[in-house]
Amino acid sequence: MTEAGSGDRTYAERVTDFAIRAARPDEAAQLSALALRSKAHWGYDAAFMAAASEELTLPADRIVERRTQVAVSREPDTDGQLLGFGTIEGEPPAGELGMLFVDPPAIGTGVGGALFTHLTALALDLGFHRLTIAADPNAEPFYLARGAVRIGGVPSGVAPGRVLPLLAVAL
Repeated sequence: MTEAGSGDRTYAERVTDFAIRAARPDEAAQLSALALRSKAHWGYDAAFMAAASEELTLPADRIVERRTQVAVSREPDTDGQLLGFGTIEGEPPAGELGMLFVDPPAIGTGVGGALFTHLTALALDLGFHRLTIAADPNAEPFYLARGAVRIGGVPSGVAPGRVLPLLAVAL
């Protein structure tokens, strides 16, 4: 599938040049919308998404505190577009990879892997030695492929009775 104005290249083929930088508080609404799109990508129904919306909202006044990092396109036809983001939460030596979301059209382009690598390197620089991840079950293979290990499960804050994989990555 191609997008208007892109010739015969798909979005994923066009998003190869991006930068990762600290998020700005004025991007909070865009990041929250991206998180909702990313979660919905996995086929959750409207009731689940409505229940998850508060958990997926990133308030502007918490962007800096949560050490939010964004991947931003540098491609000519998508320059400046937010492709994904992640957060590092808590205080060293052990913290949490609180959020990591990629805009659905950019899934499979390397944005998620680059964000994960960037976030873990930043966490190490900040003095963290371990990050835990309460992962969406659909994202567990992504984290396992990057060296995280499953250490248990945690109750979902969205759906009673639902248990999320609890993962850890040593830095």
